[in-house]
Amino acid sequence: MTSVSLHNTLTRTKETLTPSADGIFRAYCCGPTVYAPAHIGNFRTFLLQDVLRRVLKMSGYHVRWVRNLTDIDDKTIRGAQQQRIPLKEFTQHWIDIFHDDCQKLQIQIPEVEPRATEHIDEQIQWIGKLIRHGFAYAVADGSVYYRIASFPHYGQLSRLASQNLLAQDKNISGDADEYDRDTIHDFALWKSRKAEDGECYWDSPWGQGRPGWHIECSVMAMRYLGETLDLHGGGIDLCFPHHENEIAQSEAITQKCFSKHWFHSAHLMVDGQKMSKSLGNLYTLQELQDQGYSPMAIRYALIAGHYRQALNFTLQSLSTATSALQKLAKAQKQLQAIASTAPIVPATHDDNDISTKTSASPLTNAWKALREDLNIPQCLGVIFTQTSPSAIRQLSPTEAYRLLHDFQDIILGALGLALPEANTDPGDTTIVPEQIQQLAEQRLIAKQQKLFEKADQLREQIHLLGWRIIDRPDGFTLEEDLSNS
Repeated sequence: MTSVSLHNTLTRTKETLTPSADGIFRAYCCGPTVYAPAHIGNFRTFLLQDVLRRVLKMSGYHVRWVRNLTDIDDKTIRGAQQQRIPLKEFTQHWIDIFHDDCQKLQIQIPEVEPRATEHIDEQIQWIGKLIRHGFAYAVADGSVYYRIASFPHYGQLSRLASQNLLAQDKNISGDADEYDRDTIHDFALWKSRKAEDGECYWDSPWGQGRPGWHIECSVMAMRYLGETLDLHGGGIDLCFPHHENEIAQSEAITQKCFSKHWFHSAHLMVDGQKMSKSLGNLYTLQELQDQGYSPMAIRYALIAGHYRQALNFTLQSLSTATSALQKLAKAQKQLQAIASTAPIVPATHDDNDISTKTSASPLTNAWKALREDLNIPQCLGVIFTQTSPSAIRQLSPTEAYRLLHDFQDIILGALGLALPEANTDPGDTTIVPEQIQQLAEQRLIAKQQKLFEKADQLREQIHLLGWRIIDRPDGFTLEEDLSNS
């Protein structure tokens, strides 16, 4: 096994990911709430988690990965009630769509994918423990709340001191509903039945109702992975309050560290703005496919930025991703042509650890970038450099054969990118450098904000770097400015 390191949100440092004592690496990542199709912001998180899981397995880790399905909350209940169908029927429809989207995007199936509704009894038992130990309390209507004042370490993950939280006067608990509670910050563990819930309820010692959102993840994570996880992941929006609440309700009873490592991916922006229904920029996979973009172009665009940096998604970035995939496909075809005359080289490596294969490869640094804080942009940079047409032409058949297999291991195996058929049109080979792409996107944002002087300055900067920007109603196109070379 070769070690993989990753930034830990809890400690704010890069640390080596370490399996449990039995050699199994136990990871839990928050999955979707299944009331509608997942959007590209959701999928950026799931795709980055998929790449990490692939990298771990290809580094020799024995991985047990759990990703839950939240099939009981206000939104799922509301949807089932509006359609007048059972909750399970309603959520199964969206689960099927989610699985279909994952397959198109080549997101691998986790070892375990539990549903919240399948673990109601266990959640009730855990809530009972919290009440008995003084960390939770029931109120008159039958709801149960966690008392955050009882847990001194509350806020350790998000760096929000519990005393500061208690001094605030607005609801930050992350609960969609308003219920009576000791303080506005205490979060719901059990929600009493309301008329609008219809038949979506369960019996409990506190009356009819359903679990709150946060308790499901603690219960399912420990059910399948034990009291201490090796890694817990999700989007940065889940860091507070969801993951903070998970820590509090888990460690209160076990008195053990809930997760040794916390992995959070940064926000996805769309055209320089936050995603929202009102802006109409909550793209789904199907909507982008309907516009002619392939799932692999979408996968490439969503993983190409570093996971700890906010990614600005544009339709232009999908065009750039399409061109990048085509360039990789042509590199693969060129390598295959040269390698076709090479003698078969016997394997001398451990198939479970790609590092032993790439130790003397031109792509050594590409694989190293993935193992050191999942640096996908750096990995891609090395690949494009080492597989440029000029670099490939200098290879012997044996060198091409070895590079081809290393290339496929990283592109298909680690990054999960299925390449298209290589286009023979030489006009499609141009790849826009990341710096130029970012400048062009900054200019688009400046124009949208009517900062025209800044937009003109960015256009001139792009021109001085040898590129032309051509405005379109739906964005822009970048072309190399040959007159400036």
